[in-house]
Amino acid sequence: MMAMTILDPFCGATRIATMKPGRHFLHIPGPSNVPDRVLRAIDRPTIDHRGPEFRALGREVLTGLRRVFKTAHPVVIFPASGTGAWEAALCNTLSPGDRVLFFDCGFFSGKWEGVAEQLGLRPERIEGDWRAPIRIDALAQRLADDPMKEIRAVAVVHNETSTGVTHPVARVRQALDKAAHPALLMVDAVSSLGSIDYRHDEWSVDVAIAASQKGLMLPPGLSFNALSPKALEARTRAKCPRAYWDWGPQLEANEEGFFPYTPSTNLLYGLREALAMLEEEGLAAVFARHTRLATGARAAFEAWGLEFYGTDPDSRSSVVTAFVMPEGFDGDTLRKTVLERYDLSLGGGLGRLRGRVVRLGHLGSLNEMMLAGALAGIELGLGDLGIPMKASGVAAAVAALRTALAPAHA
Repeated sequence: MMAMTILDPFCGATRIATMKPGRHFLHIPGPSNVPDRVLRAIDRPTIDHRGPEFRALGREVLTGLRRVFKTAHPVVIFPASGTGAWEAALCNTLSPGDRVLFFDCGFFSGKWEGVAEQLGLRPERIEGDWRAPIRIDALAQRLADDPMKEIRAVAVVHNETSTGVTHPVARVRQALDKAAHPALLMVDAVSSLGSIDYRHDEWSVDVAIAASQKGLMLPPGLSFNALSPKALEARTRAKCPRAYWDWGPQLEANEEGFFPYTPSTNLLYGLREALAMLEEEGLAAVFARHTRLATGARAAFEAWGLEFYGTDPDSRSSVVTAFVMPEGFDGDTLRKTVLERYDLSLGGGLGRLRGRVVRLGHLGSLNEMMLAGALAGIELGLGDLGIPMKASGVAAAVAALRTALAPAHA
């Protein structure tokens, strides 16, 4: 609802009305909605982080995270955003001057590459089309052109929220294995963990990066590294400076459920509750729900006649749908319109996509009714701005969701 000037009958003066009834529709690709159960869990007194009650909490969340990552190996927690976990992955396993191979597949892959450069590593980029999956053939060729095995790590973003494209981590591992290349495999699973199927051990990922504010349904503030034995062995040789980000003190303290410095206790309360919610629903059901909601969202954009940014239908993300604004219309104007008039937050285009792309997040604690409300807000905004629509996207989404839900209701 836009602010408006009204006459206040109680004082006879004019004032600006800013009250927004109802609830805010948060549909950016993260942070995602924080469910009430998690909010209530966070809203507890902080306890002694060296006492027995905390020991039990620490052990519980560290064990639960392993189940979500699908790993039998350690997961460490840092009070940070995903950017901190990017740095931890690099500085614990590599040395200055080491070559790291990145894929040019979106805004966040580029940001991670920038962190590597700042750490004194030598990032190298496989060029690509942001609208398509990463090129496994180009990776295979680059590995073949590295007979001295100078590439120490290959880094890939599993799900690029800037583009709405999901990338094939398992095929990256297959290419490394086929080339018998010893490079570490690092995966940014920030927006995929808890939303899209991620298999740390099965895909032989060495270091995964994740954060609390996406599929784990928490506020920002926690980041994670899932590790492999190979990554832990690489740490013994790595010479990048590290202090706060060092896995060693973390792993030692974690043995007893503790941390080497003051942890984010109340966020850990929330993490325990979020992990319980994921287990109650079941990870397979969580992934199926995200797929179902993505199907509904895509049906809406197809009905409106809007172009998807991702050109490969099989690689479009289950957590975010990115669409291209029609010629002559600006994405930030649409976002501003739906926020002010309908209290709906959408994600904007990042970097070179600013103004060209708008992103609808549909991840985390989300159901069909919430998605339908967001789509209604977009349809209202498109109409307000005179953006042509072929048909009602909301009606198309409802039909798609009804079909997708039919087996469950049979």
